[in-house]
Amino acid sequence: MDTGKRQWMKVTMATGLLAGALPRWACAAPAGAKPVVVVGQSVPLTGAASEIGLAYAGGAKLYFDSFNQRADSPVRIELRQLDDGYSPERAGTNAQKLLSDGADLLFGFVGTASSAAGAVVAKQQGVVFLAPFAAPDALRDPSQGHVFLVRPSMADEAFKMVQHCATLGLNRIAVVGEDDAMGRAGLEAVNKAIAELKLPPLVASAFMPRNSTQVDAAVATIQAAKPQAIIQAALFQSTAAFIQKMRKAGYAGGFLNFSAVGINPLYTALGNDIGGVVVAQVVPPPRSLSVPVVREYTAAIENSDESPSYESLEGFIAAKTLGEALRRGGRGPELQKTLTAMRPYDVGGLRLYLRSRPRDNTAPIDLVSITADGRTIR
Repeated sequence: MDTGKRQWMKVTMATGLLAGALPRWACAAPAGAKPVVVVGQSVPLTGAASEIGLAYAGGAKLYFDSFNQRADSPVRIELRQLDDGYSPERAGTNAQKLLSDGADLLFGFVGTASSAAGAVVAKQQGVVFLAPFAAPDALRDPSQGHVFLVRPSMADEAFKMVQHCATLGLNRIAVVGEDDAMGRAGLEAVNKAIAELKLPPLVASAFMPRNSTQVDAAVATIQAAKPQAIIQAALFQSTAAFIQKMRKAGYAGGFLNFSAVGINPLYTALGNDIGGVVVAQVVPPPRSLSVPVVREYTAAIENSDESPSYESLEGFIAAKTLGEALRRGGRGPELQKTLTAMRPYDVGGLRLYLRSRPRDNTAPIDLVSITADGRTIR
């Protein structure tokens, strides 16, 4: 996404918060007007993950705008977005502010730690926490019944990547991640997949400083173990720096990445060096017009300044899931019951399990290989 588009997104998504102690669903709408449902989203519009946050938030806004323009929509959705700069502390504070200012639910947080922080606040306030982009698998526990996830779990992504390595006879696997909630969750998920598939244990693991290109220590640790494949659980900056330095050190094996890395910004960061890198994807390709929801997304994006991307499409799908729940009457206290009953939900050629169990969601996961000129190969 170029600078002009980023600025456009920041301007169009910035919203003023209205004061008011009551959620909007509890207030009577003016005669003839549709009831309003206020959706609160904390998302990184600036900082290390802004490319991902802007795309995910932008895709969601595309759908909500389309929903509000339809005469048959039973409510109007008001989207309020706050920038958290990819800080879990700010995400938690934003969650509290959004709810105190009248949001009916929390939606579309970005980042493992930020999602965990938002989910805690949502549980305390008794509201739904829907469709985070990346979240710890702990939020899938039965005790977290207020959390609904559109994307597969990290465990499912790890299983798919480890299974792929095993199929190719690559049993010397290493993991490198950022020293944060995402990196630790990724390591745990890969270890579980290796145990489930009865493969040899990891030959090495290492953590890199969060949101940093200081990867020399991790490179030394992983290179010394001579892995055949490396699974990475990090955002695109650290991932790109690690790949480049490993290749300079002579490593010729494979790199596999969790979907949260951000495929478009990873390509921007790596350029031609991206050739052969594999990224797990949890939604269809954003230009795959054979999939109904992608056709719907494409029609919406043609009337905007946004560029198609996996992250934007996932935001669109997440927003459509909420729209469907509202169509089914899921307002206020009924929203959690409605979302619970939507199992599975066909969003348009893609089946979603919003309270998924292990292996429910492995089928939609693609392992995408990226060519040096930026083309993706499934």
